[in-house]
Amino acid sequence: MKKPLQALVIDDEESVRSLVKIVLTGDGWIVSEAQTADEAIIKLEEETWSLVFCDVVLGGPDGYSVLKEFTQIQPNARFVLMTGQGSAAGALDATSTGAYDYLLKPFSIDDILRISAIVKDQFNNRKQQNLIGERPPPGYQSDLPLIGTSPKFVECLKVVGRVSGTSLPVLITGESGTGKDLVARAIHQRSKRAAKNFVTVNCGAIPTELIESELFGHARGSFTGADRERMGLWEEAAGGTLFLDEITETNSLFQVKLLRALQDGEIRRVGSNRSIKVDVRVIAASNRNIETEVETGNFRQDLLYRLNAVTVELPPLRERKEDIALLADHFIRKAARSGTSSRTIADTTIEILTNYGWPGNIRELENAVLHAVSLSDDIIYPEHLPSRIRLGLGLPSIIEADKDSSDPLADISNTNQSWLSLAEMEAKYVTRVLASTGGNKQAASRILNIDRKTLGRIIQRKYP
Repeated sequence: MKKPLQALVIDDEESVRSLVKIVLTGDGWIVSEAQTADEAIIKLEEETWSLVFCDVVLGGPDGYSVLKEFTQIQPNARFVLMTGQGSAAGALDATSTGAYDYLLKPFSIDDILRISAIVKDQFNNRKQQNLIGERPPPGYQSDLPLIGTSPKFVECLKVVGRVSGTSLPVLITGESGTGKDLVARAIHQRSKRAAKNFVTVNCGAIPTELIESELFGHARGSFTGADRERMGLWEEAAGGTLFLDEITETNSLFQVKLLRALQDGEIRRVGSNRSIKVDVRVIAASNRNIETEVETGNFRQDLLYRLNAVTVELPPLRERKEDIALLADHFIRKAARSGTSSRTIADTTIEILTNYGWPGNIRELENAVLHAVSLSDDIIYPEHLPSRIRLGLGLPSIIEADKDSSDPLADISNTNQSWLSLAEMEAKYVTRVLASTGGNKQAASRILNIDRKTLGRIIQRKYP
């Protein structure tokens, strides 16, 4: 018969300790309690613990101090930080520095049981895989604006924290403007590679015929104008991280060569027969549904498997409504650091921002806030916002208004027989196509046989 596993609950609130202890005891654990960090560290030296629940704020040394002691002395213990004032950035801090999980108070009994079941399985079956890896170098600090408290974003950054210390390739997905580049930088800065280069490659901005040379470099004489040997961005990222943004914009020929580089850990410059070993961690990102791209033959399935050892899916801003006011305040303070006087936001303005659909996500929010700051004095009122936001003309609203229409050319004139202009009819038709694709701009572009920049200009003309 297996010996019951031991758990420790550390919190200065008796009600929290009691709840966690009752649930864990009922699930077969032997549970002890500690009220302070000092008491917990004494218990650390007395017993071997499999699971620890610890509050962040303990009235003296905090939960992170206790976490540091545990990771040094009992690194196999699964450590869960609890907090009543948590955030997505806090989740990233916790999981990237060794915490197994991060719970926002008030949490549920199901949260405790979920963690209990996973940890019991790991210890009873000796499946103690370490997803934390090496810690970032001493003195590490990040000023990346990974702001929010919404559950979806918190869960997302837990994954980011856990994977940051490994060398696993990561695939980041999400709509344009959701912050994929910031998350990629956060992974790099919290890894053992933080002191090395972080190199960004926007695959969609490099012509197809040049991307191989840009990434892998070229030998002298390999093509017209190649008058000297040139190192590519892959080598520039040696020892660090290479961020391949918009990876789905690459063609199949380049994807084959990228797959070989990932598999073999080496590259060949264009026009050269010599292979070069390069130690680099690859993070890729796309705003498209990559599985759909695989199904349509636009992206190699074997490359997808190689890139997505871990997938981080960023939620759109419309699914993080509780974060909108926090982000708006951040952008106001950012503007103030650039020389603009401080602003506050009226409650009516916050309500409009919260109800808007944000097709451009965080990038669009920042643009809207800067627009409002430039037009306001001390307080930002609704009239200072761009018209499309005041009128609630976000893409989800457009889709909702038009999704039931079966005739894309219906209503081309109004009840007074005043005909629409060609530009107005174009905008209406584009809106209907967007509605039919559920707001997928890439799919709409294909139906309309136009590129995404042209589609963006049409939308902007209708909703400036």
